[in-house]
Amino acid sequence: MSDMSDMSGGSVTAEQSARTPNSPQSPSASQPSLTRHPAQPHPAQSTQPTHSTHHGHALASILGPAFVAAVAYVDPGNVAANITSGARYGYLLVWVLVLANLMSVLIQYQSAKLGIVTGKSLPQILGERMGDAGRYMFFMQAEVIAIATDLAEVIGGAIALRLLFGLPLFWGGCVIGAVSTVLLWFQGGRTHRVFEKIVIAMLLVITFGFIAGLFVDPPNGGDVLAGLVPRFRGADSVLMASSILGATVMPHAIYLHSTLVNDHYAPGEEKPDTRQLLRGSKIDVVWALALAGTVNLALLVLAANSLYGMNGTDTIEGAQHAIEMVLGPAVGTIFSIGLLASSLSSTSVGTYAGSEIMRGLLHIHAPMWACRVVTLVPALVVLWFSANPTYALVIGQVVLSIGIPFAIIPLMRYTRDQELMGKYRDSMVKHVVFLLVAVLIIALNVVLVYLTMTGQN
Repeated sequence: MSDMSDMSGGSVTAEQSARTPNSPQSPSASQPSLTRHPAQPHPAQSTQPTHSTHHGHALASILGPAFVAAVAYVDPGNVAANITSGARYGYLLVWVLVLANLMSVLIQYQSAKLGIVTGKSLPQILGERMGDAGRYMFFMQAEVIAIATDLAEVIGGAIALRLLFGLPLFWGGCVIGAVSTVLLWFQGGRTHRVFEKIVIAMLLVITFGFIAGLFVDPPNGGDVLAGLVPRFRGADSVLMASSILGATVMPHAIYLHSTLVNDHYAPGEEKPDTRQLLRGSKIDVVWALALAGTVNLALLVLAANSLYGMNGTDTIEGAQHAIEMVLGPAVGTIFSIGLLASSLSSTSVGTYAGSEIMRGLLHIHAPMWACRVVTLVPALVVLWFSANPTYALVIGQVVLSIGIPFAIIPLMRYTRDQELMGKYRDSMVKHVVFLLVAVLIIALNVVLVYLTMTGQN
């Protein structure tokens, strides 16, 4: 059963949520019943194949959730962070991007795993295990992250509309908000697969839009490989690395993926067994984030190869104009179309995540349009007043970087929890790797805060 409310405000009660077939907390799991069908065993205790295994669910029926989550990894914030990095530092921070993408594969799979095994989302589990004060405080920081996320996505879309049609930024932001709200009508229930297909189609447009320039002006492979050597070049490059990290490892995607794996199936639709879902999810995550990582790397390499040292490339508009000048108007237009698709898809997914965060932590089933308004208004304010919206976009990515530990630390804890995960809990080796990833991210954020407070950014 889907964990998400549909657009009309329908909801799933706590009792219903606790009875999801994949949940180790299910009453039928803790109190064996003679009436329970043997094809639906407790996922953390039984290895008996389910009826769906005998019918051989195709891998294609499992794929999809990670590609929706991956859209968050190719949003306009990535465009700003990666192009700024490449144009300013060349190939220096390629290693940061590759490392961040590898970490995101682990993190997103863990989120999917939590959702598959428990039948619940990460925000739901947090909401069940935290006191009232903790839930509200956690929600407040998560909402700040959601606003920072939408800031990047709406600004990027508004810039794309101005580049393509000359539309003023504020009205472009309004158009992005309206169109993304329409897209969200397909989210949930039996139309959720339609929503997935729309988002995946946009992901393909994004991919083509952002890699087209590399075919016109191919980079030197040796220079790209040299960028894999870890190093920085002053405090500014550390801040830039943090911005890349915030753009690549997205907190709201971590919260959302545990929901997507359950919303992928309509109410009453037969699911594969837990083992098959986990195997399929690994493939889903690797393929989706390999695609997203390729797009991000292409953006940085494009800027390093074609825009390095050029003035004005620290803004998206400046970068697009530079691309037109160096690679031709056609490539510049394709880039703008990719940016527009990036904005529309990622802002829809971001609102979806915000709705689940509110539902899980506050137990409030707000209409999707209301969640859309909450995060859209701050972005429109920035578009109305800011002289340099791209700078606000990059700062938003830094805010996202600060929010990452709040998502990955609970995830790390819960996927090691015997009560929640049963036999699917993380091994000690995986837990240690996850811990090292968390420590690395937190350490980088401490450096970021220090540099910001001392004025070295």
